[in-house]
Amino acid sequence: MPLSFSISRIIISSITPKLQILTTRTMSSSSSASTQSHAFAGNPLRSKTPKPGDPTSPNSSLLNLKTLILDNDSVFSKKFKFLPFRKGRPLASSSSASNSDSTVWNLGWISLSDYKSIVEKSGNEEKIINEDSFVYLGSRLGKDVEEDFTYWAIGVENVGGDVWVSELSKKQFCFAELRTLMVATDWGDSREMEELAIAGHARALLEWHKISRFCGNCGGKTIPIDAGRRKQCSNEECKKRVYPRVDPVVIMLVIDKENDRALLSRQSRFVPRMWSCLAGFIEPGESLEEAVRRETWEETGIEVGEVIYHSSQPWPVGPNSMPCQLMVGFFAYAKSLEISVDKVELEDARWHSREDVKNALTFAEYEKAQRTAADKVDQMCKGVEKGLNFSSDFNVESGELAPMFIPGPFAIAHHLISAWIDQSKLLDGSHMLLKRVSRSNL
Repeated sequence: MPLSFSISRIIISSITPKLQILTTRTMSSSSSASTQSHAFAGNPLRSKTPKPGDPTSPNSSLLNLKTLILDNDSVFSKKFKFLPFRKGRPLASSSSASNSDSTVWNLGWISLSDYKSIVEKSGNEEKIINEDSFVYLGSRLGKDVEEDFTYWAIGVENVGGDVWVSELSKKQFCFAELRTLMVATDWGDSREMEELAIAGHARALLEWHKISRFCGNCGGKTIPIDAGRRKQCSNEECKKRVYPRVDPVVIMLVIDKENDRALLSRQSRFVPRMWSCLAGFIEPGESLEEAVRRETWEETGIEVGEVIYHSSQPWPVGPNSMPCQLMVGFFAYAKSLEISVDKVELEDARWHSREDVKNALTFAEYEKAQRTAADKVDQMCKGVEKGLNFSSDFNVESGELAPMFIPGPFAIAHHLISAWIDQSKLLDGSHMLLKRVSRSNL
């Protein structure tokens, strides 16, 4: 948890003759509470970006890291923690939950000494300070300077990826799909939610680095700057800066207010019996409200009037070509009711009564699916990957398959639909603040 501080003091600590750390900090007795409502939100390492001169800022941390690697300093090397990624998958471990037979997952943070050791074993010593391989994630300040930590993500493909797998599997670590970790996350556990947010941010940055290797202006090779948080063209005549990519998407629950129904759709890639909200990418020169109306019309032939903002969610689990989507959620009120499905975009779209949608929420055993995914991570870390079928985990109490279900609490679609079912959330805003962004009936 990031700390809020009230009393300022300056600590100067000598690490090596070449390296001095000047730390400005403030102290407090209480920590701030986590306020995230969606998976991948609430990243504790992004709560505040240090100023350029601070020792935990991106460039200062990178300089300190390089110095420690070259000087083989072991006293302060523990201040740096690394999260390895392989093919977009973060390193994870598994352990037994306290007072329970269930398992929980943890991010597989490794130390600087472990990082150096594995790189050396892979025969890639010349790449040990390869800025193309790791990016700065953030920092946490402790009560004193010895408890400060700086966090990094490493893409291990270029520094002996297979060696990383063999070495870390000996310690019962595994590289797990981020989507699997997402489903395996206990959404009531603040630690797991925070670690999922960190992993999502790290994957988005690393995947963005892979697709931005060349300048879109002149074609020159790009190089990392600001400890991997930015890139810049290496062509001296260009030097164009490139920033991490975010792809905005509108996602909307279309509501038939008069008949108390909601419009849900299916895509062919969905698991059997799952229905969700409509969604689509925002086009250049288009407002959020216009995107909601256009996408709804194009995919279902439904005309939308009033549009109401609900919330937003980072979504770093899309394809590698889109390293981080930003899902912007809305309620959209229908002006027409006849559905004409675009079969290119959707498999089906139907109006569903409030009772049917409520039953879908009631029947779906999200906790069972979460435990199944957590068990899969546990088996992978032990070297035995167990099959996983999410659709079979959504059953009615009799053991029969539920006729339909909606995405779990890790998805913003779940929260849009749940808020509509629970009218108190939609009307009084006690759980989700609904902001009217458009009253136009165009």
